Amino acid sequence: MSDFLNLSGKTILVAGVANKKSVAWVIAKSLEEAGAQVVYSVRSEARKKSLETLLAGKPVFICDVEEEKAVDRLAEQVRAAGHPVLHGLVHSVAFANYAEGFKSFDQTERKDYLQATAISSFSLVEMARAFKSLLARDASVVTIGISSLLVTPDNYGYMGPIKAALESTSRFLAKSFSAFSEVRFNVVGAGPLKTSASAGIPGYLESYLYAEKLTFRKRALSTAEVANAALFLLSPRSSGMNGTTLVVDAGLGSNAFDAEIVRLTMRPEQKPV
Repeated sequence: MSDFLNLSGKTILVAGVANKKSVAWVIAKSLEEAGAQVVYSVRSEARKKSLETLLAGKPVFICDVEEEKAVDRLAEQVRAAGHPVLHGLVHSVAFANYAEGFKSFDQTERKDYLQATAISSFSLVEMARAFKSLLARDASVVTIGISSLLVTPDNYGYMGPIKAALESTSRFLAKSFSAFSEVRFNVVGAGPLKTSASAGIPGYLESYLYAEKLTFRKRALSTAEVANAALFLLSPRSSGMNGTTLVVDAGLGSNAFDAEIVRLTMRPEQKPV
């Protein structure tokens, strides 16, 4: 079957493309390869200009979700441009202010926490509400979360609780929309990835390499693997999944007592026998 996922001919909005390394771009590219039409939303005019080569000839709209009513305008622009029905929506939007470097969690600034919450979590509510009338009755909405909400990485700081809010938000939207449709809301819980956004997190490289050692296969997660999971959730093949988080982490969440990690932690000077 050439179209196993039944995505050919579907129209899907992808929000959050920043560059060719971003999760949103890899998802969008995979969707297009599957025969879907992708409508793009980017943060600013400057971002759109920087993506001219990557997104040449594609429908691209500007929406800074931090700006009030920006998502409502986006929905109207998408409709006016000849896209009255969306079969899917990808929310890959997140921001945290690490400009001042690492701070302990109790030193989190109110303005930073609220800004990150508005952009990274509440924007999903705004997008769902604004596009409600455009979404097909059985449309699929997918957002990008993290593989574990129980870990407390020092260098991820307040984004941990905000990603938890995003995951809960997706579940509550799934419940809310069930009153009048079969629109599904799911989360891809991705393990650490090598993206431009992650490069801005203090100490991320060390965390990424550590996570790689914890995977069962001793090889880091690829962005394409996350995109594959997103495509599954966007497709009718995942019709039984709603209000869930699909964890994609190559096993690292189940491998805390890996023998090599234990050896390196307890007796790093010893060579393996």
